[in-house]
Order: sequence, then C-alpha cells, then structure tokens
Amino acid sequence: MDLNQLIRNVPDWPKPGIQYKDITPLLRDPSGLAMAVELMASPWRGKAVDLVCGAESRGFIFGTAIAQALSAGFVPIRKPDKLPAETHAISYDLEYGSDTLEVHTDAVLKGQRVLMVDDLLATGGTMKASCDLVEKMGGNIVGITVLIELGFLPGREMVSDHGSVHAVLTYDD
Repeated sequence: MDLNQLIRNVPDWPKPGIQYKDITPLLRDPSGLAMAVELMASPWRGKAVDLVCGAESRGFIFGTAIAQALSAGFVPIRKPDKLPAETHAISYDLEYGSDTLEVHTDAVLKGQRVLMVDDLLATGGTMKASCDLVEKMGGNIVGITVLIELGFLPGREMVSDHGSVHAVLTYDD
C-alpha cells in the first residue's frame, strides 16, 4: 500500500501558496491508518519507551495508537487552559505570532524515556516547544516520529538536538 495515495493535497489552504497535506483520507482508511501507525512505531520497538507524548490535536491521534503499540503510556501536550491540574507551560514563536503549550507537572517523571509524536514536521516550532517542555520536566527524549515531514522546511534542523527524527513520508516540494 502506498500511503502517499491517502494524503490529499489541498492547494492554497489555509492561505494562498500553501499546499496543505490533508491526512483525513488516511485516517478513514483502516488499512492505511494501521500501516501508518506501525511504520511510525516500528523503529522504536525494543527502545524501552516509557511514554509517548503528542501535541494537540493530531499528535493525539497517532500518539495514543503508537503508545498502545509500544506498551507505553501517553501524555497529551495541550493548548492553554485545557488541563485541570497544575501545569508547566512553554511559549514559542509561530510563523505569524506565538502560541503556548502546557502539560501536567506530574505527567513526565525524571529519567523516563519519551518518544515524541506528531502528524507533521514542518517548521519545527511546535515539536521543539514540546521537546523543550518534556526535557524541562526531566524526561529523556529517545526520538521523534512523524507521519509527514516537509523536507523543504527547517523542522528537522529545529529539533536535531532532541534525538533522531523518523518520518514515514517526506515531501521535498
């Protein structure tokens, strides 16, 4: 199965000049979804992953499935004011503005081995902020796994100090 066939290109969304990679066709295809999860999880089998962390919202989709596949726990990294207990927060710059991510203070224990997951690695801002947050809590990042990497953007370089990056699909244009 070619997972590329399950990724829909949407031109000029959310703004002119952007070629959006829509994963919803892949998500609705049982075989495609199962293959994507397996290909994202496989490199990390036997790496003693304790936790999988995924950022809101599509990181939740793949993160929970990968956590189950690796017999690990899952930690959601949320947008502000979504978590009910005490949180750590980190703010980071976006292409046009800034954003903040939060995680419960007791979500990652010092020394736990953490796999970072998201659907897409583009500029790297969200993933870098997520990694910084986990490391601030004492977690040891074993690596990063994504479904799609936009290789023409600097995401991989932004997160290179947080472990190796595994991308199932890479688009260079």
